[in-house]
Amino acid sequence: MRPVRRTVRLLSALALVGCAGAPAQPAGPAAESAAAYFPLAVGNQWTWLDRSPSLPRGEEKRRTVRIVSRDAEGYYLDDDRGALKAVGPCVQDRLRRILCAPFTVGRTWSSVVSVSSTEHYEIAGAGESARVPAGTFDACVRVRARTRAGPDAESVLEITYAPGVGPVRIETFAVVAGVTSPQVRAELESFRLEGR
Repeated sequence: MRPVRRTVRLLSALALVGCAGAPAQPAGPAAESAAAYFPLAVGNQWTWLDRSPSLPRGEEKRRTVRIVSRDAEGYYLDDDRGALKAVGPCVQDRLRRILCAPFTVGRTWSSVVSVSSTEHYEIAGAGESARVPAGTFDACVRVRARTRAGPDAESVLEITYAPGVGPVRIETFAVVAGVTSPQVRAELESFRLEGR
């Protein structure tokens, strides 16, 4: 489960939400590039509202992540030690491709993150609407990542991306012996896109 947790940490660090209302978005799937669904620029900031089932009843936590610089390799670095960049049709961190176009339901790709761990990604939804505290977003893409966590267990990560905004919902699940248990649920509360 460790690779998926790292992905969740990175994305929640970079995808924390910020505006009071939903910004104008491209209509339909016109924005068919991963970079259009995860805007990377110095100054961009997201604030996430964590409503994970592991929190005490009624408790919520907020987490804000801001892109603070860009390194010599072209990675955008955030204030939570995350690093992302757009490469061809994908947005990736230093180990994995986390979002890849084209956004056709059923499209798959894999990322080998260590000798013993491969993450399998799939476009699980396209053209979806997502309602989160930051607003309602259309033309969203939902990506599902699966990682084997044992003989009869896997970790599942689902991230919903809105065009021009970035991740608006992050959820993780543990699946053990066919039983699914929710682990993390974070939704975009606000965002600020300063950079271009």
